[in-house]
Amino acid sequence: MRAKRRSRNLSQAELARRLEISPSYLNLIEHDQRPLTAALLIKLAQEFGLELSDFAVDDDRRLAAHLLEAFSDPVFEDHPLNSAEVRELASDAPAIARAVLALYDQFQRARASLVELAEHSYSHQETLAPRLTETLPSEEVNEFIQRHMNCFRELEDEAERLWVDARLKRGARFAGMADWLEGQGYRVELSAGDRRVVRRFDRQRRLISLSEALPPSSRNFQLAVQIALCCHHALLERLTEDDEGLSTPSSRTLARLVLANYFAGAVLMPYEHFLRSAVSQRYDIELLANRFGTSFEQVCHRLTTLRRPQAEGVAFHMLRVDIAGNISKRFSASGIRFARFSGACPRWNVFRAFQTPGLTQVRISVMPDGERYFCVARTVAHGRGGFGAPRATLAIGLGCRLSDARHLVYADGMNLDDEDGMLKVGVTCRLCDRQDCEQRVLPSLRQPLRLREDVRGVSMYTNPER
Repeated sequence: MRAKRRSRNLSQAELARRLEISPSYLNLIEHDQRPLTAALLIKLAQEFGLELSDFAVDDDRRLAAHLLEAFSDPVFEDHPLNSAEVRELASDAPAIARAVLALYDQFQRARASLVELAEHSYSHQETLAPRLTETLPSEEVNEFIQRHMNCFRELEDEAERLWVDARLKRGARFAGMADWLEGQGYRVELSAGDRRVVRRFDRQRRLISLSEALPPSSRNFQLAVQIALCCHHALLERLTEDDEGLSTPSSRTLARLVLANYFAGAVLMPYEHFLRSAVSQRYDIELLANRFGTSFEQVCHRLTTLRRPQAEGVAFHMLRVDIAGNISKRFSASGIRFARFSGACPRWNVFRAFQTPGLTQVRISVMPDGERYFCVARTVAHGRGGFGAPRATLAIGLGCRLSDARHLVYADGMNLDDEDGMLKVGVTCRLCDRQDCEQRVLPSLRQPLRLREDVRGVSMYTNPER
């Protein structure tokens, strides 16, 4: 509230007058000594044309978490900051906090570029000038999705309209979409050509080609993606062009593709029908995939989009990782924090899925702050059909707060209060002070590094006699 006031150059007395409260009461609110009531929220929204989401506490928490991760870098070792100071910066001066994050992000990219340049020079290969200030489009798009809480009502409405206009039916969606496209002047064909291409659109011939090697769930999905790109391009542009967080053409293009994928999920799994099924089947992912003719990953992603006001599902987080630990997809509605600048904690349930390919792993994870999450993970195979076709094995992690676990079929038979059965995890090594972790690869920011030659703990950076 203080940040909103200062951004408009208002004194406490002036804002208090507009809100019809005393300056002393406003001062208490700004210092977290009085709650911001619903009546005041409405007045603020009316007075300054704000959305209630502008006051979301989760934004401050995410900002503070990103700041704390940045300050865990060894470059700040001579300038220790505690978590209370970081949270105060995020809440009192969010613009400065974001500027610090942007500066640190550019520092990291410059450091990585110099390392890459050195490696090229060492190998006597031709070097390219490093782009020191370029932000990864994938990172900007991840933040774009998080800001919108992975909920885009206009795309949902267009998906529902397609069901009516194309007279789609379960079990015949591909034919229904193809017929509807032909009515719009497009042609659809299955191609046995280049297996490296799963979808191609010839603009001159208005021809959509899909690889016949795709499984039916992927074939339906890709055709729905192309409908979004062909028939709703103006909407996709409007949703991405005005977002300041998408700073480059590449970021905006990637964001449009991600939104087209969102539309495809909404077409294959219509919101109201899918939500009713998810609730009645207690979020059984495999059963939902069979019912809607989709894949395990498509169902998991769709479950994270059930954020419509007054019609919400369980608040899930989701991430997709490869066997090297790279995170290619992430979103959090559950409140769990993902590492932004450094490697993730290897103890997370999603990494354990690689130990049992094709089987579902279920765990209760406890973060260092005591928050508990119920986590489900399984590997999935990406690739095209046919003998010898290359395939990539990824792991999908889906989770919610432990208090919501009772809604999930995966919690049946589990003792959700069993402390001994809970897996202690962290966000990343530098932010975790657990001294009993055998997988620690970096010292904790919160614990002084005290190496001893005559005693070794379960890892190089743990001291069993602390």
